[in-house]
Amino acid sequence: MLSAMLTIDFANCLSDRVGEHGLDSDALAPGAEASHGLAALTRKLAGTRGKGWERWRELHRNPMRSEHLGAIKPLAERLRGKFDNMIVLGIGGSALGNIALQSALNPATYNLAEPGAGTSGGGAKRNKWPRVFVVDNVDPAYFGSVLNYVLAVDPKLERTLFNVISKSGETAETAAQFMVIRDLLRKHGRKGQDHVVAVTDPAKGTMRQICNNEGYVTLPVPDGVGGRFSVLSPVGLFSAAMCGIDIDALLDGAAAMDERTSREDMSRNPAAMIAYLLVELGQQKGKVNHVMMPYSNGLYLLADWYRQLWAESLGKKFALTGEEVFAGFTPIKALGTTDQHSQVQLYREGPNDKVFCLVEVESMEGADVRIPTGLGVEAIAYLEGKSMHALLNAEKRATEYALVESRRPNFTIRFPKVDAHHVGEFIFLWEMVTAYAGLMLNIDAYDQPAVELGKQATFGLMGRAGYEKHLRLVNQTLAASPYVIRD
Repeated sequence: MLSAMLTIDFANCLSDRVGEHGLDSDALAPGAEASHGLAALTRKLAGTRGKGWERWRELHRNPMRSEHLGAIKPLAERLRGKFDNMIVLGIGGSALGNIALQSALNPATYNLAEPGAGTSGGGAKRNKWPRVFVVDNVDPAYFGSVLNYVLAVDPKLERTLFNVISKSGETAETAAQFMVIRDLLRKHGRKGQDHVVAVTDPAKGTMRQICNNEGYVTLPVPDGVGGRFSVLSPVGLFSAAMCGIDIDALLDGAAAMDERTSREDMSRNPAAMIAYLLVELGQQKGKVNHVMMPYSNGLYLLADWYRQLWAESLGKKFALTGEEVFAGFTPIKALGTTDQHSQVQLYREGPNDKVFCLVEVESMEGADVRIPTGLGVEAIAYLEGKSMHALLNAEKRATEYALVESRRPNFTIRFPKVDAHHVGEFIFLWEMVTAYAGLMLNIDAYDQPAVELGKQATFGLMGRAGYEKHLRLVNQTLAASPYVIRD
């Protein structure tokens, strides 16, 4: 049993630290949640969990947990050692969570390591797990370079697995990728049944029909689990299991955070607290840009996952009442310490319209690097004998101080260490923050109507039957422009 969980320190969001740019601490005192309705929202969320588009809240609990793990684990074990490469095909919620888990829980050099004895994330060996490439765009140079590399190391595609993730099968980007790899497998005489695992709707849709016809192994995209909330379903768990990540621990972490985010006392509910801070600072103090800045390279791509979650869930033109509200906040990612040298000048002296979420790691045991002694240069002698992790966290604390000095509200999420349990906590925390924020803004946090027009226009431009009107409108709106600089 873990003795330490994620902690949230929000003192720097209060007027005691950042003056008129912060919130009054009295509003956050124990018992204050009743005055601004958060206790009622917690009770409302208790009544809607597991229903409609909130089935994601059940992914770490039985029966969904046992059903998914019961399918994923035997499949990953059966495929273990058979493949040196795995290419994940997906976009948005079908890709960002996969990328984030691999980045956080396997080393940056994972794909460079040789297969052999050893454990995933443990050094120069990948055990029997495959390299993993998550291809989340149709940029032909990007997609082609991955395929060319795989064909160079596996010319007959004997040891390459393709993981196609699409609930409907009609997302243009993933459909195009899939059509390419299906043709490639056929040209190399490979049976798709042996080289494709699809994560799709269990009962209906274009991809389900294809899988039934082709005999592909499939895992479910559960009903009521939208893409941006799907990382703890087979959408994210299969590729994680294939690369040696402890998927039980991910779900255990989510379960632990679920207990904390179900408390009516806001002072003990981290999701309610963060949602209140961000919504209030956004609406009352004009802090409409929300920067997530991990002080850990491994956690940086969790900020990419967060950006989709926060932007697509909360950016809504209409309230639930039908009133135009143009709700939402702009999520921004940054990396400590890298972006201290590229962004902090703006963050401290530019518009005071941001809240900063700094992410810190307490222990990097087993991964730290000691700075040697003996160079004999006075100007940098203070670094001798110190650890790189100590320097990293000193840089974080210094930036935190500098932001407070400039009256920029910020809060810290602190990982005791980076492991699957704490990553599971982090994921569920932000999903719950989003659920609370959606209720506070009185919008539907689970739809994405503004995404559809671009999809429809793409269908028209690519000649899909039934979308001729969209082709015509695109061409009318974007008629040849006289405002082009050509030389």
